[in-house]
Amino acid sequence: MAFQQGLSGLAASSKALDVIGNNVANASTVGFKAANAHFADVYANALNGGGAMQVGIGTSLAAVVQQFTQGNITTTNNPLDISINGNGFFRMSQNGAITYTRNGQFHLDNSNFIVNDQNYKLTGYLADASGNIAATTPQEIQISATDLAPVATGASTGTGFKGVQAVVNLDSRSLVPSTAWAPTVSPGPAGLATVNATSYTYSTPAQIYDSLGNAHTMTYYFLQTATPGQWQVYANVDGTQFSNVNLGAGAGNPITLNFDTNGKLTTAMPITGVSVNLAGITADLTAAGVNKPNGATTPLVFGLDFTGTTQFGSTSGTNTVTSDGYSSGRLVGLSVGSDGIVQGRYSNGQARNLAQVVMANFQNPNGLTSLGNNQWAQTSASGQPAIGTPNTGSMGVLQSNSIEESNVDLTGELVAMITQQRNYQANAQTIKTQDSIMNTLVNLR
Repeated sequence: MAFQQGLSGLAASSKALDVIGNNVANASTVGFKAANAHFADVYANALNGGGAMQVGIGTSLAAVVQQFTQGNITTTNNPLDISINGNGFFRMSQNGAITYTRNGQFHLDNSNFIVNDQNYKLTGYLADASGNIAATTPQEIQISATDLAPVATGASTGTGFKGVQAVVNLDSRSLVPSTAWAPTVSPGPAGLATVNATSYTYSTPAQIYDSLGNAHTMTYYFLQTATPGQWQVYANVDGTQFSNVNLGAGAGNPITLNFDTNGKLTTAMPITGVSVNLAGITADLTAAGVNKPNGATTPLVFGLDFTGTTQFGSTSGTNTVTSDGYSSGRLVGLSVGSDGIVQGRYSNGQARNLAQVVMANFQNPNGLTSLGNNQWAQTSASGQPAIGTPNTGSMGVLQSNSIEESNVDLTGELVAMITQQRNYQANAQTIKTQDSIMNTLVNLR
């Protein structure tokens, strides 16, 4: 009789409604992946084979399959909200147990680990003290709260120029200064170098840093000489005596810049071995009544580069002045790049790589087992995870300040709900019809 088929149909429709209801309930769950119920028909086994006379005995639930399609990306105000655009999962750790998720709603816990709402820790590759990241065994990402150590001018790492770079234009129409260069001719506090404004043509300051991160102002004074196309450059630091500075021509002595008839600099650059006597500067400032204790490494040695400096017939001016080195800095913010690199921003304007988020991908994501809380776990059916960094291989890219919404299509789910309701009613009707037939048979006389 057809009761068995009808009952299996009711059970199937009920399971389908369970799946639909779960999808609808998670329509606003970040990183949720909608599921579909798959069903299979059921036939009774027969020793002599079924042939064309077999009649099915109903249906059964074959599988509940999640759809790992991309969800919409929505922007947020949290820099640690991270969405995945493409394939892959975040790799999470809780007491050494590894799980995987598409929900990128992260924040810092009280130990500065990047965690989700269930306190699972995000994993990745950690950076060394210089900000270099090497692919090793993924570890739980903990953000260092240590201040960024200062770097003295001339002591920076990397391939950039180590020292002060300045590009200026010196007015070719300038006259030789009316007063001879004598930085102490005007009265002033002991230890400080008072410079008569009529003894030089142009000046520009540059910021330099000692080994303790103390900022110092190094001022360059440009003097037009009687020789056409020739200028002399003096320098002092923090307004102290010029004898504390050696531009490579001896303490207190100037360097010479020469220009051709087209206003181009012909003096070889850069100048190496520029040194600043920090002990002398401290002594001069103390003599002037300025409390300026130091203790930094002395002398401070770096390079000086005037490449690009010109002598044109226009007003003297500074185009750019840059120097390496910086003061210490306190962590003030974080950012995450599309490549997963977590970068710290510091109060001194510097940025440093702190870690890189890793991702995992599986040959069969549907083989993962759902743990709840937006977490999946590896199984034999899913296969081993392929670990890599974002935007490499089969991995998607990351987007900071955003989340991946649930991929549930509410319109489609509501239509499917109506369909399953009709299926349920139809299967109930087959049972009702079969009951009516049975009742007729029982009442036969």
